[in-house]
This record gives sequence, structure tokens and C-alpha cells, in this order.
Amino acid sequence: MKRIVILTGCCLFLLLPVISYILRTVDKDSPYQMVVLAALVPDSVKPASPATRPIIYTITIDGAIGAVTDDRLADALDQAENAGAELLVVILDTPGGFTRPTWSICKRFLNSLTPVCVYIAPSGARAGSAGVYMTYAAHIAAMAPSTNIGAAHPVGGEGEKIDSIMNEKITNDAVAQIKAAADKRGRNAGWAERAVRQSVSITDREALDSNVINLRAENLDSLLAKLNGREVELPTGKKTLHLVDPDIRPISQSFVQRFLGMITQPDVAFILFSLGGLGIVLELYNPGAILPGVVGGICLILAFYSFQTLPINWAGVALIVLAIILFIAEIKVISHGLLTIGGIVSLFLGGLMLIDTVDPTLRVSTSVLITVAVAIGALAFTLVFLVVKASRNKPFLGKNAMVGRTAEVRADGYVYLDGALWKVTCDESLAEGTKIEVVDVDQLTLKVKRIG
Repeated sequence: MKRIVILTGCCLFLLLPVISYILRTVDKDSPYQMVVLAALVPDSVKPASPATRPIIYTITIDGAIGAVTDDRLADALDQAENAGAELLVVILDTPGGFTRPTWSICKRFLNSLTPVCVYIAPSGARAGSAGVYMTYAAHIAAMAPSTNIGAAHPVGGEGEKIDSIMNEKITNDAVAQIKAAADKRGRNAGWAERAVRQSVSITDREALDSNVINLRAENLDSLLAKLNGREVELPTGKKTLHLVDPDIRPISQSFVQRFLGMITQPDVAFILFSLGGLGIVLELYNPGAILPGVVGGICLILAFYSFQTLPINWAGVALIVLAIILFIAEIKVISHGLLTIGGIVSLFLGGLMLIDTVDPTLRVSTSVLITVAVAIGALAFTLVFLVVKASRNKPFLGKNAMVGRTAEVRADGYVYLDGALWKVTCDESLAEGTKIEVVDVDQLTLKVKRIG
């Protein structure tokens, strides 16, 4: 009996870390945790079930608006709707973004069953370009002190060349989009049109006075306090927000979202494509190295994924491909570095044209272009130098390595060379001790000539 008690105690002791892990990882409102608690905690010490608290999700969007941002907000809206959240707060700080994901985000906000509040924060943040459309599409718009909003003129981003007629069509479409959102949310449509056509910007105080936003708030707690009791219009009807003692649940980026967000940056996409080409070049310089080819292939695949989410100018891609071809051609063609120089220029121009937008914040930065072009050019020149140097070196293995070697004829008419006896043939008679030089190798016979 004593052994049974001891074994039972040991088992319970070993199970405590497992139970603790379950209680930490399982959601606190999950029925699984309730079952575990019911089994472990006596009725006399069970806490009273707290009253239901309003659930508020928050998500921070910092940086350019792209396809990954659209995916993050779609996931956030799904989580909020599935949890029956009272509000989703989007803390926004963006210089702008690309057209397609911006329209998708605005459509999600306009049709969301969960109230969405776009909060431009913290102080010093801005909602430029795409951020203006997102702010107007949200049910509630708020700004922190010392923030600004505006400059929403479309700058392209669908891969097409924007001439005057196309620019007018895109601008008119953008104006119609934002005026429709302004009409639905009861905000200043006139200022929205000026922000699109004239790229005007205003501060948080001016935005509040002009009915561009609904309120100003110092921080998230102040924002929620001011929103408590506010009525919003949802597709299902009007809803009054109850935000007293809220359960705030921040939505952080997953590893996959952070990784995809990183590789879809224009600078990173250009670097990946350049490294992919460089890996292929290195593999061709040294066949069988394997590692450069594998790394280059992975980088190219990631670069092509990035190209699917960015407004790519395919002329820029063609120039980068031409640069890779020129680097490869340097292996076979003696150009004294001219092909490598052409490859560097082509690589730089390709990166300059890679992203089809006139917004400098969304293009490949000049510093990255110069750094990558110089680094790859220097590496290409180094490889060419090593290849040329190796081609001029005398062979040290095989048939050709024997040519030019010298030896002395032995008494039996053979010569001793490289640890072996060789039969020799010569146009002249060879006496013992004669110095000879190898001129050719015919199977196991050396063709030689007399020295001196």
C-alpha cells in the first residue's frame, strides 16, 4: 500500500508540468481548460465565473501596404468575427502602398460584420496614400496628437504604363472609391477628393475640424473610453459599442507573415533575384559545387513569389536577366572585362526600373542598387581573374603534365620519371646518362628529345 501511495504521488508530481503547460497554452475561455479545472480544483475553492467582458482585437500596421498586409487584416477580421469581438482597432502608420491590396482592404472594411476603427498612432505617425482610403473605409477614424493624413494621389502599381489618359482614368476611379466610402461613413467627401487630386495633407486637429476623422485620442485607453457607447452602422444594422473593462487581445505577426512581409519588400525582392542569378553564375563557374546552385534556386523562387505581389516592370526583370547572361558569357568569351561592366550597368538599370511606381518610398532604394551592383561586379571580376589565371597555369595532372619534364636515360634505355620507369623513343640515339625532355606521351611511351 505504501508503494502504491508513493508511486501515485510521483506520477502526480511528473504530471504537474504537463497540466501547467495545458493551462498556459489552451485559451482561457476554452472548454478544455474548464474540464481540467473542474477535475483538479475542489468545488470549495473554485473561483466564481466572471462576467463576460467585451473583446477587443488590436493589430498594428507599420510600413507600406502590400499583399501581406491584406492577408494580415483578413485574418484579423476573421478572428474578430469568430470571437464575437466588440471592435477591431487597426493602429496605422504607413507612407502608402500598392493599389490592388488597398482596394481589397477597403472592401473588407466596408463589408465587415465587426466594427473597425483605424487609429493613426502613435504621435508622429501618418496615413499617406493608401492609408487615407483605409481610414475612410473604416467605421471609425481616429488620430493621435501630432499625426497627419493625406497625399492620396494614385501613383500606379498595376504594372501598366501611366500616360496622361490612363492617369486621369485611375485618378477618377480613386476619387469615386473614396467619395463612396465618405458618403457611407458620413465624412468629408470634398477634402477626400482634394487629397486624391491635389495630394493635400492635414494634421490631426485639422482632420477633426474638417470631419475627416471622428475623434482624437492620446492613447488606446483614451480611444476606447471615448468610443464607449458610440453607435456604428454595420451591414446587419446599427450597433452600440460597449467597451467597459475590455479584454484587449493584440494580434501579432506570425513567423510566416513576418517572413513573407520581409521578402515582398522591393529592396529584398531585388536582392533575392540578384543573389539567385549570382548563385547560378557561381555554379557554372565551378560545376559540381552544388551549394551555390541550390541557394541560387531558392533565392530565385522567393524572388518570383515577391514579383507576384509587387507591381513589376518586366523590362527591369529583362535587364537583370541580361546582366546574369553577360556574367555567364564572361566565362567563355575573352572580353577583358567588358561583358562584366555591361552586366553591372544592366543590373543597376534593371533594379532602377524593377518596381513600376513613381513613389520613391515603394521603389528599390539607390543605396541598395549601388551596393548590390558593386558587390556582384567585384565578385564577377574576381572570378574572371581566377579563371584566367588558372587557364594559364601549367597542368599538374594527366598526359599534358608530362610534357616539358626532364630526365636522364638509364643503362637499360628507360627513364625514371614520377616514380615509374618509362620506355622512350627519340629521333636520335640515346646513350646512358643523356639528358632528355619529354615532348609527347603515346600511351606508356614517352617521345623525347635530347637536351643540348
